[in-house]
Amino acid sequence: MRQAGNTAAIVDALIPRSSAQVNILIDAAIIVGFAALTGLSAQIKVYLNPAVPITGQTFAVLLAGATLGSKRGGASMLVYLSAGIAGIPLFASGGAIPGISRGYLLGFVAAAVIVGYLTERGWSRNPFKLVAAMFIGEVAIYAFGLPWLAYYIPDGVLVDRARLAVMYDWGLKDFIVGDSIKLLLAASGVPLAWMGIRQLKGRDGGS
Repeated sequence: MRQAGNTAAIVDALIPRSSAQVNILIDAAIIVGFAALTGLSAQIKVYLNPAVPITGQTFAVLLAGATLGSKRGGASMLVYLSAGIAGIPLFASGGAIPGISRGYLLGFVAAAVIVGYLTERGWSRNPFKLVAAMFIGEVAIYAFGLPWLAYYIPDGVLVDRARLAVMYDWGLKDFIVGDSIKLLLAASGVPLAWMGIRQLKGRDGGS
């Protein structure tokens, strides 16, 4: 088995691997598990505007990338999207303008892949690089979410305001503090996980 210090993804250091068939089953289980975690996080929602809720989803998305790596992290978000589109109630429901926040869901896939890619290259071992990786992931979410939101803002809202101003108010301003907190929580969990893995490996004789 690989040393924990040489493993890029937390899940690879934490879960023993064996045959190809078993590995496929393990990967499928953790991918579905993180998709379900994201769906549960979506049910924690607060609307400060009529369009986009504050939820726990970004915490789960960033953690998926850092824990699973780029391929499995991205796959977990694709499973989440597919399940939600299929009708399973995993998306954050409600809001006066249904569907206006769906661009953020596409950004979840990109964010998980980006964070996973960077952690696979050692960024999770340095707290500052880890925060930077997750910040880049957050930027990816907004890169998808804000243009979608701007396009779908109802014309009736734009009588006295510019589209970009409404986009900023509804899609970014209300979320800066909350997303920063979720980012730091996700980033703080990763070093703790690696510390626990090292201790477990030490007690097992460093296998």
